[in-house]
Amino acid sequence: MPEHKPTQATPVTAPAASPFGLPVDFRAFHQLYRAGYIRYAELHLKSRADAEEAVDLAFEQLMLCWQTVLRQPVPEAYAWRVVKNRTIDHARARGRRPVVVDVAAFETHSLRHSIDPIGELEDSLTLYQAFGELPDRQRDVMLLRYALGYETKETARLMGITEAGVRSTTRHARRRLRQAFGLEEGEDDARLTD
Repeated sequence: MPEHKPTQATPVTAPAASPFGLPVDFRAFHQLYRAGYIRYAELHLKSRADAEEAVDLAFEQLMLCWQTVLRQPVPEAYAWRVVKNRTIDHARARGRRPVVVDVAAFETHSLRHSIDPIGELEDSLTLYQAFGELPDRQRDVMLLRYALGYETKETARLMGITEAGVRSTTRHARRRLRQAFGLEEGEDDARLTD
């Protein structure tokens, strides 16, 4: 019987840490994504302080499982889900309704300056209802692109999807919104061009 030699285990090395004790790659990720995440959370929470708190809690969660995050096929997509869930949890904890409903109910400025305030209100309510019925990914893309003004590339980076995915999702969302208004292809607002 051949002699069995014990194999030497390969030592596990910790990721390179910054002077603050956090992995360098985590700090880089934090620096790259935090501002965009806060803008998204602020849109929902309507408070900069609440948005920062929700996003910071999301980053704490990500830090606790950072190695798991890095093993994901697309770490950015994983992080996006964590940020969204923390934002939703934060809103619920404060008894807040979705921002889309709030904006529709209190759109008084544009109604005051409208030629047809009742028609404007009906259109707004239809838009916000249709917007609220979009699948999550379509709603997120539309919020990032048109409410926050991000370009396709930046939207893709924040959500952890491809630019082609952003363009396709935008097309599908716009089609659904056109259907809600009974519009034909090409009749939608020119501001929503890709």
